[in-house]
Amino acid sequence: MSIINKIIYNFENNNKLYIGEKVTMSEHMLQTAMLAEKNNSSNSLVCACLLHDYGHFIVDDPDMMVSKSIDANHELIGYDYLKNYFITAVTEPIKLHVDAKRFLCRDKSYYNQLSTASKTSLKLQGNSMNDEEAKNFQKLKYFNDAIEVRKYDDGGKDPNIKIKNIGDFKELLNSQLIT
Repeated sequence: MSIINKIIYNFENNNKLYIGEKVTMSEHMLQTAMLAEKNNSSNSLVCACLLHDYGHFIVDDPDMMVSKSIDANHELIGYDYLKNYFITAVTEPIKLHVDAKRFLCRDKSYYNQLSTASKTSLKLQGNSMNDEEAKNFQKLKYFNDAIEVRKYDDGGKDPNIKIKNIGDFKELLNSQLIT
């Protein structure tokens, strides 16, 4: 099975609710990509948004990990898997999107708008960055893309919107593969 067909299969067959949210993992990632599209983001950023939580599909039981207060490092698991197939402009923002949340949570108004589930996962992910971590994070090549993925991530949790089908992104996914 090709990587694109495997991704489509996983999206179509994952009906678990996104940890603590009112949408499934697949719906969440599709909504995140749709927000990036709506804002005329680059193809690589839309693809990163689409796949940003793909590591949750690889982790055996994400809900159990959270209930036991364990961070599954889904961003690193997804990155380690996807980097073998997709260009760096897709995989680096995926790897960095949790750090982007930690960076953004330095601002109390940002933190206060997070869902309860996002606040819970933030604790498992190391809480807000300190000054030195933030300074180093801002120097990274994909800092801005990671911040964008995270902002779209926050908006991709609406149980009441019409969502595209993963098949609608097949051409985009193919266009971002390593050649």
